[in-house]
This record gives sequence, C-alpha cells and structure tokens, in this order.
Amino acid sequence: MDAGRRDLLLSGARLSALAATAAVAAAGVTLARSEAERGPPRGRSGGAAQSGAGTNGAGYPFSLGVASGSPLPTAVVLWTRILYDPFNAAAMPPLAFSVRWEVAHDEAFRSIAAKGTALAAPELAHSVHVDVTGLEPGRWYWYRFMLGDAVSPAGRTRTAPAPDSMPAALKLAVASCQHWEFGSYAAHRHLAAAAPDLVAFLGDYIYEWGAYQRQHPQRAVRVDESFTLDQYRARYAQYKSDADLQAAHLAAPWILTWDDHEVANDYAGDRDERLSPIFAARRAAAYQAYYEHQPIRLNAPDGRYGAMRMHQRYDWGRLARFHVLDNRQYRTPQACTVGRGGSSSVYWRECAALRDPARDMLGAPQQRWLEQGLKESVARWNILAQQTLMAGGSQVPLVNGDDGRYWTDGWDGYPAARQRLYDALQASGAANPVVLSGDVHTFYAAELTRDGRRPSGAGNPVIATEFCGTSVTSSSRPQARTLQYVDMNPQLKYGRSDKRGYMLFDITPERSSVLFQGLDDVRNPASAISTLARFSVLNNQNGVRVN
Repeated sequence: MDAGRRDLLLSGARLSALAATAAVAAAGVTLARSEAERGPPRGRSGGAAQSGAGTNGAGYPFSLGVASGSPLPTAVVLWTRILYDPFNAAAMPPLAFSVRWEVAHDEAFRSIAAKGTALAAPELAHSVHVDVTGLEPGRWYWYRFMLGDAVSPAGRTRTAPAPDSMPAALKLAVASCQHWEFGSYAAHRHLAAAAPDLVAFLGDYIYEWGAYQRQHPQRAVRVDESFTLDQYRARYAQYKSDADLQAAHLAAPWILTWDDHEVANDYAGDRDERLSPIFAARRAAAYQAYYEHQPIRLNAPDGRYGAMRMHQRYDWGRLARFHVLDNRQYRTPQACTVGRGGSSSVYWRECAALRDPARDMLGAPQQRWLEQGLKESVARWNILAQQTLMAGGSQVPLVNGDDGRYWTDGWDGYPAARQRLYDALQASGAANPVVLSGDVHTFYAAELTRDGRRPSGAGNPVIATEFCGTSVTSSSRPQARTLQYVDMNPQLKYGRSDKRGYMLFDITPERSSVLFQGLDDVRNPASAISTLARFSVLNNQNGVRVN
C-alpha cells in the first residue's frame, strides 16, 4: 500500500472513531430507572411508516452506529438500526421508518454513487439492511444513513476486486470472542487505526449473559441470561453501543460467522447444555437477532431464522478465496458428556464415540459445498474462516497410541470430520490452504497434518497452516499451561494465552504474513498494543515461518 493511500485510510479511521464517539454521546437519554431495576428492552410490532426522526422525542436515532459487510465485486451490504437509547428499546414507537441512505465516491459525499430509501420495520427491531449493487470492483466508498435531520456517522467500505484480477495485497484483520464483562474493546480501537481492507469476525460477537450496563465492568457477574428475541436484541444493543466497536465497523467491511455464545454456551445443532425441549425456539430467536444486527445477506429458507445459512464464499480477485464455515449449526452433539449437553474433557481410550466415523462437524451439505468451492478455486490462497482450533490439543502427554485427553467442543471432539476436511483439502488441489480460528482465547500458530500425534515429515506432510487468534476480551488459561500444550502437541508451534487482542494479516501473491497483536491491559480502554509474534507462509510452501 502506498504512503498516500495509507495516510488517507488512517485519517478516515480516526475520524470515524470520533464520529462514533460523538454519536454515542448524542444518544445519552436519561434513564427512567436504575441499571439494577431495568430489564431488557421490549419489542414492538405493527404500525405505518414514518419519515421523520425523533417521533418519540428521544434524540439521536443512530446510537448503534453503522456497518458494512459481505463484499462482492459490485455489491456490499450496509447496516444500521434505528434506536434512540441502546438500553431502552421499549421507548421505540411501534412504527416503521423510511431511512435514506447514500454511497459516495468521496468522504465529503460530493460524488454520489448510489442512494435510496429503506424501511426500518419494528418486526426486525427497526434494523436496516441495504444490499447496494451496481458498484465498481475493487474500490473504496463512503456511506451514511439519514432519518429526518439526523445523519449517521460516515462509514468506509469497499467492494471486492474484479474476479479475474490479481490484487497486489490484502490487509486483513481477524477477531473473535468479545465478552462485555471481561474488559474494554481497546482491541477494536487499534484494529480501526490499522485501516484494514477487510475484517473477519469468527464468532462470539455477543455472550448470552451479563448485566445490562453502559460501561464494561471490573468483574463479571453471571446474571440476565438471554432466552427470548427481545433479550438477544437487548444484548446486541448493549454491545453495539461501544464506541470502539462502532469504529471498527466504520473502518472496513466485515465478513462474519457465529459460534456458540450468540445463542448458548457449547450448543450443538439443536441441543443445548440444559437439554431443553424448547431450545429450537431459543436458537431461532438468537439467529434472528444476529441477522438484525449484522451486515449480512439473509439466507433463511421460507423465512425460518432457525435454519439461517451462515456458510458463504467470498473471493478477493484471484488473490484469496474465503470459505466461511459454520461449525455450530449442523454438528453432532459432543461425545461422552454425561447427564447434560455441551462439552467435556475426555480421555481418548475412555470415549469410544470419538472414533465414530459418523460424527460430524459441518454436516454433509456444507461439506459438499466446501469440497466444490475448493475444487473450483483458482485463488492463490484458500482461507478457511471458521470458529475453533483445528490442530490437535491433547491436555496430557502423548506417549502411547491410546493416550490423549481432549476437549470435545473443538475439532478434537470430531476427529473423523476433521479427517474428511483434510481429505477434501488434499483431493481438491486448492492452493495454499490457511485455516483461521478463534474460540479458544489463545494465539496459536500450527501446522496441520493427517496424524496430529506425531511430527510432520515425509510420511506426515503439512496439509495446511493454521493461525488462531486470541479473544478481544474473553479470558483464558495461564500462559504456563499453554506452553505445556505446545510442548505436548506436535502440530502446535506457538501459543500465547495471557494476552487479548486480534490478528493482522498482509496477504500478497508471494506470502501471507500475520502479526499477533496483544493489548497491555484489556481492562484499560486506553491500553497500548504491541506485536507479540510474527509469522508467514510462503506461496506453495505449507508451514509456519517465524519472521
């Protein structure tokens, strides 16, 4: 990236962060009740469209900011939600609003590329999704929304490059796991300042429990778990009220997938930890709230949010193909968990179910979709953006063939499904597979082989390289224990669990390089950040190189 363009993008990120902060400040409506007394917002439905802002006399309607995502060569999705107070959705009138939007070639909005109106309906929490088409490939745009006299912050977005082009570089930020209760969103402030071309978020955008507080607390209190649509909407409103998270959305388009906490801890398919007979309704509510709050295209058969498809494919010219996976919705329930649903840690020799070839992580239709996408790919880099660590992570030393103690919620709990994925990678001939992971709140660099119990070599070649990011805030195990994991598992080449942050990639035709960016203090909103480690993968040379 040339110096002039970098300066422009950095300036835009700083201005966007200031705009987001100002927007949140403008939305400061006096609360009628204390935090302890207030419950989550209640939804409304019905009503006719309104074109003016402030129909409830409550001030700024864009308190949750704006976002863009799902970029294609000629299209991008724009998002906002009309909500005057993130902590009082019940004050919203049961009316639909006609919201104006603009996309411009320039930050001053002098040259308009597209414009129109969209409906913010109460049935979808007054959210707005605009799939703007007819744009030019591979270029930056600015966008904004308007309601009456109110104007949203101006976001920056871009389209994917033309399908037959070979971009010189892609700057990619990767983040996951941002529990409100466990720290500030300083990582997002630094992510925005890094001015990426694209952000990939790999799950746990919200967590399903925690007090409804305007500030990130100093300690977590497990209260107010979400079960209903209104409660999940309230949780998203809380998270999206954060100015640093808003700034990260303003800086670049996002591609997203979900993990478990967007619904419930360790859920698998249609089963939760409680083995609740009505979990399907809870999952459908959570999936609907997810759509309502993210810049994604809706793919819900027959309007059923409980079956909403998340796996998608995004091409960045011929430089990179993103295979965005859903590891949660179609999986077999976790093995050898007794008396409840969810995960456990089990010894290999004591859990015969781990060796069941029928156990699945992706589900057969998604597996076939992935295989097809890999076979047809002409991209230099094939990037699997998915939720959890794929490399083997035994919690005890591997001495004999039946040793190993594994956490069953990750890929270690689905070894047959993992082998099917490895088979697909090898059979496809897809160039330079790189796996991106989150979920485990730890930085890992790993080399994936068919036999994760022994080192790579002539009889056990490296199939793909994996980079797993730490969390934005969510806590992890002590670093000493992570070092033990690295020593015990041949696929793991590096591990760091004592820092929160994100990953920053520079992808070129010749190499993919990554920085592990770690905060000094996750509790401090003004925390500095530093590079903990640097790695790269060279074209046609699978394996981790230390930079």
